[in-house]
Amino acid sequence: MDHSLHFLAPSTARPTATEPARARFLGRRDLPALMELEREKWNDDQAASQDDLCARIDAHPDLAVGAFCTRSGRLLASLFMRPVADDFYRHVQTWDDCVRAPLPATSSTLFGISLSSRNGDGVEALLKFFWPIALKRGWRHIYLGSPVPGLRDWREAHPDGAVDEYVHATRRGLPLDPQLRYYRSRGFTKVVCAKPDYFPHERSLDYGAILRGTVPLSALAPLWAALPEPYVRRVTRALSSLL
Repeated sequence: MDHSLHFLAPSTARPTATEPARARFLGRRDLPALMELEREKWNDDQAASQDDLCARIDAHPDLAVGAFCTRSGRLLASLFMRPVADDFYRHVQTWDDCVRAPLPATSSTLFGISLSSRNGDGVEALLKFFWPIALKRGWRHIYLGSPVPGLRDWREAHPDGAVDEYVHATRRGLPLDPQLRYYRSRGFTKVVCAKPDYFPHERSLDYGAILRGTVPLSALAPLWAALPEPYVRRVTRALSSLL
């Protein structure tokens, strides 16, 4: 049973030196590198097991992506996703529900199971690699569950305040919660809802916020479906600096 709690969270380690990164799909041959990254970034209760990682790769090999240093070959970041129904968030309560929700017959929506990273170069490589794939295959929205680590302190100052009030609160146009600010900078601009008992996280009072990001230019899905993938990749490479 997969008990890992990877909510597309950024690394808490200090920034590392720039490492040139190249992303590709993951396979079972990458398990040693994946396990090393898991042990480095997550504690025993959070880290995915080797069986968990195998299951993710086997279930959706086209939604398991890794970024590797082009000099050393070291794994810099890994990303795992799965398809979900477009309205899945209405029918789930916990992170585990999201991971185990029935696969839809058709959908344009993904749920981000986990993102583990050593530095920002790997994350950027993952996103650039996956963008044209998402466009070509018709993925429009990516959801994730985020902790809200400022909630506990906010509730101490606002004992009668509602959690929904906090997760939608902004300061100078940006989310009040630091984790939600981070995800907003990564394109997850829509706070869909807050779920009690979503996952164990003390500073979040066990709440999780369901966030939504929209794949840039995905509204042109018929166009991308008609174009060869190498052409879509060239277009996104040219546009990446503009978005």
